[in-house]
Amino acid sequence: MHLILHNYFRSSTSTRLRAALNLKGLGYDYVPYALKARENEAPAYLAKNPQGLVPSLELEDGSVLTQSLAIMEWLDEQFPEPPLLPQNPLERARVRALAQMIALEIHPLNNLRVLEYLTDEFGADQAGVTRWFGHWVTTTFGPLEQMLASGSLTGTFCHGDTPGYADCCLYAQIWNNRRFNIDMTPYPTITRIFEACDALDAFKNAAPMQQPDAA
Repeated sequence: MHLILHNYFRSSTSTRLRAALNLKGLGYDYVPYALKARENEAPAYLAKNPQGLVPSLELEDGSVLTQSLAIMEWLDEQFPEPPLLPQNPLERARVRALAQMIALEIHPLNNLRVLEYLTDEFGADQAGVTRWFGHWVTTTFGPLEQMLASGSLTGTFCHGDTPGYADCCLYAQIWNNRRFNIDMTPYPTITRIFEACDALDAFKNAAPMQQPDAA
């Protein structure tokens, strides 16, 4: 299947989807959009994704999938091996919850358009933006660390010894944290899982600075 990934190197949602595609062993054409230059607001892209957000995954029949979590679940349905989500319903719920703590609690408050709005509409300086970013990370990372550290199903990765859905989200978030110098000392389990992911080519090749538009 010929896939086209519309994305941006530093977008954490793009990073998580790149990792998922790599874990599935799926190749894709890489189409970058410079978000700060508003390239994602060009009419040609809005015709594909009216939200103008990245990533979008374009299929060979012209269909365009949007929203990274929805795309990752579609990948699991269309390409079941290796799985991103476990088969057991309770375990699937656990993995979704871990992923959504990052994707739905942290990311919506800390993505680029929110940070720019803080500056443009409320006059926040860089120090204020950094405090905002750090607040929402620590609000969720504390409970996330506790859940992973105490969870009997946590293994080398968020769920067992095989990387998957939640790990893609965690891995991408840590790269965002590094841009804002978030102290990871209070989160040893999260850090350990990130390092386990980063030892794998599927994740390393998805990292922001490995992308062609990072130069």
